[in-house]
Amino acid sequence: MTKKSGLFDVDFTFRSTELTKVNKGVQLTTARYKPFTEALRTVINQMEASGYRPRTIKDYETVLMNFAKSADVKYLEDITVDTIYWWLNSMEVVNQTKLTRLKVLKSFLGKCFNNGWLSLNYWQSVNVKVDKKVKKGAKPNDIAILVSLIDKNTFIGLRDVAAILTMYKTGVRINTLGQLREQNIDWENKTLVLEGSILKNHQLLKLPIDELLMSIYKVLIQYNDKIRNHYGEKNSNLFISTKGTTLNTKSTNNAISKQLTKYSKRFGLENINAHAIRRAYAKNLYEKGASIDLLVRH
Repeated sequence: MTKKSGLFDVDFTFRSTELTKVNKGVQLTTARYKPFTEALRTVINQMEASGYRPRTIKDYETVLMNFAKSADVKYLEDITVDTIYWWLNSMEVVNQTKLTRLKVLKSFLGKCFNNGWLSLNYWQSVNVKVDKKVKKGAKPNDIAILVSLIDKNTFIGLRDVAAILTMYKTGVRINTLGQLREQNIDWENKTLVLEGSILKNHQLLKLPIDELLMSIYKVLIQYNDKIRNHYGEKNSNLFISTKGTTLNTKSTNNAISKQLTKYSKRFGLENINAHAIRRAYAKNLYEKGASIDLLVRH
C-alpha cells in the first residue's frame, strides 16, 4: 500500500561528476589492595562523564571483567606482566583480537596510573605481534560509478547517495553519520557543525560541504518530513529509515553499511564500504597537502 502511495518516490536529478622498563613479574606496591572492581567502576564513571559512547563503555567493561575473571584478579596489585601474558595466551582467538583486547587493558591501566593507583606503567612492554594488511581506500572512480548506478528516484537511493557523498566529501565516520541531525547543517556558511558528543574525539568540528551536497540535503529533508509524518516519528535525524526511525541500532550495525555491501555485490565494485570511503577522503586530503596530524585528529 505504501509503495502505491508513492511515499518513497523521489523527484531529483544531478550529475555525479564530482615507557618505563620493568622486569617481568614485578608487582605493584603502591595503593595496596585497591579492588579491581572498585577501580573499574571509578574509571567507567570518569568515561561516562567525559562523554564516551555507551557501546564503547560496555565493550570496555566486558573485556576487563573477562580479564579479571580469567586471570583471577581481585586487586590491582595482582596484575603483572606475567598475568597479562597468561591471559593473552589463554585466548583461543586470532592475534588481531588479542591485540584489540590488550589495548583495552592498557587503556584501563593507564587510567589507573593517571589516577595515582599505580606507580609504574610496566604494561607498556607487553605486546602482540600482528601481520597488518594495508587497508586500501575506495577508488574515486568506483565511488562515481556507484553514485551514478544507484536509483536516486527512490527515497532509499537518494538517502544512500547523500550518505556516500557525505562520507566521501567530509570524512565523517559511519556512526557519526547515523547521528547527524538536520540542525547540524549550517546553510549560510555551507558547513556541517558537529558537536563533540557525536564524534570519537569529543571535540567540536566544522566541515565544509559543497553545493551538490546542500542541494541533496534540501530534497532529502523534504522526504524525511513526509515519511516521519506518515509514521508519526518526531526525530530530526538527517538519515532515517523507511519508517522514519534512526538508522543506528548498534555503532557497527548501521543500515547504510548494509546497503553498501549490497551495492558492492550488485554492481561488482570492490572495496566499497564505509571505512574504504573514509580512507578515500583522507587520501584526497593528503594529496592536497593536509598534514598527517590533521588527518589523524579528524
